[in-house]
Amino acid sequence: MIRVAAAVVLRPDGRVLLAQRPPGKAYAGYWEFPGGKLEPGETPAHALARELDEELGIEVRRSAPWIVQEYVYPHAHVELNFHRVFEWSGEPHGHDGQAFAWQVPGAFDVAPLLPANTIVLRALQLPAHYGISCVDELGEDAFLLRADAAFARGLRLMQLREKAWPRERLDAFAPRILDLARGHGARVLLNGSEDDARRLGFDGVHWTAARLAAAASRPGDLMVGASCHERDELARAAALGCDFAVLGPVQATPTHPGARTLGWDGFARAAEGARLPVFALGGLSAGDYDTAVDRGAHGVAMRRGAWGK
Repeated sequence: MIRVAAAVVLRPDGRVLLAQRPPGKAYAGYWEFPGGKLEPGETPAHALARELDEELGIEVRRSAPWIVQEYVYPHAHVELNFHRVFEWSGEPHGHDGQAFAWQVPGAFDVAPLLPANTIVLRALQLPAHYGISCVDELGEDAFLLRADAAFARGLRLMQLREKAWPRERLDAFAPRILDLARGHGARVLLNGSEDDARRLGFDGVHWTAARLAAAASRPGDLMVGASCHERDELARAAALGCDFAVLGPVQATPTHPGARTLGWDGFARAAEGARLPVFALGGLSAGDYDTAVDRGAHGVAMRRGAWGK
């Protein structure tokens, strides 16, 4: 297997940098995320910094591990270690004369793209924050007011997690939260059955760890998130093709008093090498985003913190 470091260089406006493979290389003319092979003894982070200096003429100031992908091409089996690059110095330019393009995730207009990047392209469209409902604690009307404010601040993905509700209450509340979310361009997943998610018009489902363990396949018509507490569960979520996972609890939470917590070091160990985007969960707020990202998280999942509680 050939190990490769790949860079998702992110501008403040959300655009990412793609490079076109030069003539003489396999898949010449295809577009990819810049990077290169690890040399003996190198970590992916060191290889990334070296390759971006050699290929693009930029010096990495801040990068963080993100996701790992494997792909078998006709000519090679590669392991791609994707890092997100948030800060750098210098202006990217191709030392080999290759073309570069800044692209909007979800609206790339260059082609063709290397097939190994499919999962990464989908993951780039995930927001930084994932909100989890606490309707029973706040009351329905009060929660909707806070949800409206959170969506206005930029929250674009949430989970309706009210597992004790009877069907009648879920059926009555679902249109209210879905209409509100869609007015802001946000998506809502249901912590419940796929049948209920389809029937009520949710964008997807969020699986509990027990549901993840029992699943044989993922629904192809719904977005799927999964709750995980350890590396093996993250591996299963990735093998089933889930869109993302949440991993925790990182810190103590009022909803799970006495539960074993991972801490940030434990989170980093569990998330290392994950094959799908992972949100850190458990006693966190939006202010923990940078800490989470530096330890391999895609972003932060929040219950109280998402709604200003």
